[in-house]
Amino acid sequence: MTDLFSKFDPLIQQRETLLSTGITDPFSLVMEEVKSPTVAVCNGRETILLGTYNYMGMTFDEDVIAAGQNALTNFGAGTTGSRVLNGTFQGHKECEDALKEFYGMDHAMVFSTGYQANLGIISTIAGKGDYVILDIDSHASIYDGCAMGNAEIVPFRHNDVEALEKRLKRLPADAGKLVVLEGVYSMLGDIAPLKEMIRVSKEAGAMVLVDEAHSMGFIGPNGRGVAEEQGVLDDCDFIIGTFSKSVGTVGGFCVSNHPKFEVMRLVCRPYVFTASLPPAVVACSAASIRKLMHNGNKRAHLWENSKTLHKGLIDLGFTLGTETPQSAIIAVIMPDLERGAMMWEALLHEGLYVNLARPPATPAGMTLLRCSLCAEHSADQVTEILAMFEAAGKKIGII
Repeated sequence: MTDLFSKFDPLIQQRETLLSTGITDPFSLVMEEVKSPTVAVCNGRETILLGTYNYMGMTFDEDVIAAGQNALTNFGAGTTGSRVLNGTFQGHKECEDALKEFYGMDHAMVFSTGYQANLGIISTIAGKGDYVILDIDSHASIYDGCAMGNAEIVPFRHNDVEALEKRLKRLPADAGKLVVLEGVYSMLGDIAPLKEMIRVSKEAGAMVLVDEAHSMGFIGPNGRGVAEEQGVLDDCDFIIGTFSKSVGTVGGFCVSNHPKFEVMRLVCRPYVFTASLPPAVVACSAASIRKLMHNGNKRAHLWENSKTLHKGLIDLGFTLGTETPQSAIIAVIMPDLERGAMMWEALLHEGLYVNLARPPATPAGMTLLRCSLCAEHSADQVTEILAMFEAAGKKIGII
């Protein structure tokens, strides 16, 4: 009998070889206590968190927590149903209203995760006979949405406007076309040239979906993302986002001005056939979204943190994923997986948690340490982080 797990043997062997050296498993870290958006207790030690997506530090915001506690008391622990049946509570509508106000758009649809938002929207609007044109470094949820919808996938070179334009010109003029882009790419933290990409997409008669998961709340004058920053928000047919980054909870969403958008609630399978978010989660999310509208000072502080850390790591001799700071993500390129894991562990021993990212999640087969800054990191913490990187880098021989 064929062992269906045999396909994973190379990965199992790689993991066993890595752990046989005595390195802590970097993918099984347990946080025993979370003290704030930037500090947790890991392995019994107080640790600075530089590997969460808590960009705006909303997880411990007093108003957000109070909203969740109130909803938990008044509406219970869960909905036990789909949004199209008994799973739409007052809080779900209020959360969608907050999103519509935040983006200034006509329609908002909340999903139970950000992954489901991409899976549901892409698979529903682009089906057999349609084309999805996407950046080759797109998130797994985007690729999975394409596969589920059975559309023809047309990838193009990362952030290459000319390559996108060439792909579009080769497609049948009368075919349904959806161009899927991301504002900030999650591994290297680089931003997309959305203005140029949306222009060539519209010229080719394509609809445009932009995933702003890693830019919502932070980038743009009002925190609406890279599309707002580049002045093309109104040219986007769909904006996808998540609550698990700047909003500080869990869930996903799509906002749109398309006049027929509401039909998605009846035809989008990952929306129709899954339980809706618990009342406390949507209440926390709505409160957080409304506060993000007025967080200009926190956005400015996060930019300062990003610039300071980026320059400091360059000055220490590390190789980074971008030449300049472009987002709250700073990727530190490692020579290989083994030394990347050793560096990750050395940083943990120093009292710093970052993400170890490896292929196939990373582009071009890279191993990297991904640092995700938070608006709640103090200037002193950023200085401390740089000292930890210097000590660990010298210990492992990376610098």
